[in-house]
Amino acid sequence: MSHKTSSLLVLTVIAILTVLSVFYASRLRFDYNFDNFFPKGDPDLAYYFSYRDKFGNDNDYLLIGLDNSGSLFDQQFLQKVDTLTRFMQRQPHVESVLSPTTFKSPIIEQFGYFEIPYLHPDEPERYTQDSLLIYQSRELVGTLFSEDATAVSLFIQTSDNLAKEPGDSLITAMYGEIERLGLQEHHLAGKVLAQSVFIEKMKIELAIFMSASILLVILFLWIAFRSVWGVLVPLVVVLLSVLWSLGVMGIFNKPIDVMTVLLPTIMFVVGMSDVIHIMSRYITEIGQGVTKIQALRVTIKEVGMATLLTSLTTSVGFLTLLTTSIVPIREFGVYTAVGIALAFVLAFTMLPAILLLNKKPNPRRARRIDLSWPMLLRRVYTFVLRRPYPILYASMGIVLVSLIGISMIKVDTTLLEDLGDDDPIIKDFQYFEEKFSGVRPFELHLIAGPDKSMYDLEVLQEVDQLETYLYQTYGLNFITSPATVVRAIHRAQNGGLPDYYTLPANEREMQQVQQRLTAFSKRSELRAVVTTDQQEGRLAGKMTDVGSVRAAELNDSLEAFIDQHINPELLQTRITGSAVMLDKNNDYVVSNMLQGLLIAFLVVALLVGLIFRSLRMVVISLVPNIIPLLMIGGIMGFLGINMTVSVSIIFTIAFGIAVDDTIHFLGKLKVELRKGKSLPYAIKTTIISAGKAIIITSCILVAGFLTLVLSSFDATFYVGVFVSLTLVFAVVADLLLLPVLILYFYRPNGK
Repeated sequence: MSHKTSSLLVLTVIAILTVLSVFYASRLRFDYNFDNFFPKGDPDLAYYFSYRDKFGNDNDYLLIGLDNSGSLFDQQFLQKVDTLTRFMQRQPHVESVLSPTTFKSPIIEQFGYFEIPYLHPDEPERYTQDSLLIYQSRELVGTLFSEDATAVSLFIQTSDNLAKEPGDSLITAMYGEIERLGLQEHHLAGKVLAQSVFIEKMKIELAIFMSASILLVILFLWIAFRSVWGVLVPLVVVLLSVLWSLGVMGIFNKPIDVMTVLLPTIMFVVGMSDVIHIMSRYITEIGQGVTKIQALRVTIKEVGMATLLTSLTTSVGFLTLLTTSIVPIREFGVYTAVGIALAFVLAFTMLPAILLLNKKPNPRRARRIDLSWPMLLRRVYTFVLRRPYPILYASMGIVLVSLIGISMIKVDTTLLEDLGDDDPIIKDFQYFEEKFSGVRPFELHLIAGPDKSMYDLEVLQEVDQLETYLYQTYGLNFITSPATVVRAIHRAQNGGLPDYYTLPANEREMQQVQQRLTAFSKRSELRAVVTTDQQEGRLAGKMTDVGSVRAAELNDSLEAFIDQHINPELLQTRITGSAVMLDKNNDYVVSNMLQGLLIAFLVVALLVGLIFRSLRMVVISLVPNIIPLLMIGGIMGFLGINMTVSVSIIFTIAFGIAVDDTIHFLGKLKVELRKGKSLPYAIKTTIISAGKAIIITSCILVAGFLTLVLSSFDATFYVGVFVSLTLVFAVVADLLLLPVLILYFYRPNGK
C-alpha cells in the first residue's frame, strides 16, 4: 500500500470518528449542581443526606431584598411588595412565600383561632402601631424587616433540587414582575439564582476562551512557521482533538460544569504542544534537503518517544485529581486526561497523513525559518557555561524566599469563593449580610433523650439555652426550632403580646401548648422542625459568611458549650448542613494536593529512570519542576491568596504540563549521548535542537492559559495566572538550571 493510500485511509477513519464526535458533542448541556461539591465518601455526608430527607434542603430558597431608601413604611412601596408576594405565590415550583405583607401573628382564644397581620399595607394610619409591634418581635427583625426600617425581604421556598429550566422560568417571571412594578432597588440571593447565573457565565466564558485561544495560537504559529500551511495544519489537528474530547463527554452524558468548561481551552493549548514538536522537527529535517517520508521517519523516531512520555506525564497530572473527594474536579481530571491521549493519537496519525499528502515545503524557506533560532540558543548555552554558580545560588535563594511565602498560605473558603468581589451576585449576598440575617445556613440536628419528646418542657429549656448561646456568642442572626414554635403558640395563647414570646413557665402551661401542637401537627411549619414521632428536631439559622476557618472555630466552641451545659439525658445534638459539608473540603485540600503531586513525581521519576537508568538524573529532572511550584506557592502566600479546593488543583495541573519540556530536553539529550557526543556538546546540541520547540510550545501554553484571566470565576482566573507563571518559570529553569545540574551532577555511563 502506498504512502498516499495509507494517508487517505487514515484521514477517512478520522473523518468518520469526527462525524460521530460532532453528533455526541451536540448533545452536551451545561449544568451546575451544588451537591456535587460536597466531599464524596465523607461519613458526615451520609448523615447530612439522611437529615435532609427528614427536614428538607437548607438551600432550596430564593431571597428577594427590596429597599426603599427613606422608610419601608411607605404605602406605595408596601402595596408593590404585596403585589409581588401574591404573584410569587402563584408561580409553579414555589412551595411557600414568607413575606412582610402576609405574615400574621396567631391569636388563640377560648372560643377560636384567628390571625392578625403584622403589617397593613393599605392602611397607612396603622403604620405607627404596626412598626411598634414588628420591632418588638425579635423573630421578624433581620429576617423580614431590616434593622434600619428601610428594607424588607421575601423568603421563597422552592421545590427540592429545582432543575435549571424551571428555575430559569421562575427567575424570568420574577424579574418581569419586579420590572413591571418599578421596584428598582432589588437584591436577589439563593441557589436557583446562582445556578442560573453560573451556567450563563460558563456559556459566555467558553466562547471567549476558545476564541481568544484560537487567535493567540494562530499568531504564535505564524511567528514560528511563517506559512499558511504551518498555521492551518496544526490548527485543524488540535481543533479535532478538542471536538473528540467533547464527543467522549457526550457519549457518557457528562454535562459541562464549572470545571469542565476549562477542558476545551486546556485541550487546545496542551494538544498544540505535541503538534509543535512534530512540526518543528519536520521543518528542520526538510531544511536539510531530505524527502518528506525521510523527514517524517526521523521526526517520529526522535520526537515520538519524548512526545509519548510528555502526553503520559500531562495525563497523569490531570489523573491525580482523582485523589480529590469532589466529583466535578475528579471528572475534569479524567476527561482532560482522555482528551490529551486523543490529541496524541491525532498528532501521530492525522498530522503525518496531512504532511505526506501536502506539498513538500521549500527546503530553502524551511532553513531560513529555522536559521535565527540556533543563534539565540547558542547565546543561552554560553550564558549557562559562563555563570553556573550564579544560576545555582539564585535558584537556592528563590527556594528559600518561596518557602517563607508558602508558610503564610491559609486554607480558607467561603460559600461563593469562585466569584470575584465585584460580581453582582456577591454584591447582593453582601447586601443580605448587611441588612438582614445573612446567607450562610446553619443546621443543628436535635435528638430528644431516652423516653423524652422534643416538646417536653425540660428538653425545650435545653434548646432555649442553645439558642441564647447561638444568638449572643456564635453569631446567628435568625433561628427557627421547636422552641420558636412553642414560643409562638405560647404568645398566641396570651393575646399575641410580645412579652409572652417565651417558653411556658410550668407544666400546666406546657400542656395547653401541647394540645395546640397536636391540633397543628399536620402543618408544614411544624413538620419542618420536628419529626412526626417528636423524637428529632431541627434548629436552623442564618448568619454572615464568616469563612470555613472561622466557622470551624465557632463549631468547636459550640460543641464545648454543649458538653458543659447541655444534659445529654435530655438532648443530644450534631452539627450538619450544606455549609458544613462545603467547609469539610478544607480537611482534604492539602492532603489531596500533596497526594496528587507525589503520584505525579513518582511517575516522572519512573519515566526518567527508565530513560537514563540513573537515580541522579531522576533527582536532577525533578528539581527544575519543583522550584516553579514553590515559586507560585510563595507568590500566593505573599499576596494573601487563600488555598481553596479550586486553587489547589493548580499545582498538579501545572506540574503535569511544565514537566513536558524537561522530558523533551532529556529525551533529545539521550539521543545525542547515544551518538557518542561528550556531555557538554550533547547539552549544547540539545539546547539548539529542542530549545526552539520548548520555547514555542511554552509561549503557546502561556498565551492559552492567560486567556483564562478573562474569567469572572476566581478559581479559573487563578488557574490562568498561576499555571502561566509556572510554565514561564519552568522554561527558564529548563534552559538555564537544568543544563547546569546535568553538567555538574550527572555522569553518563562510560564517559
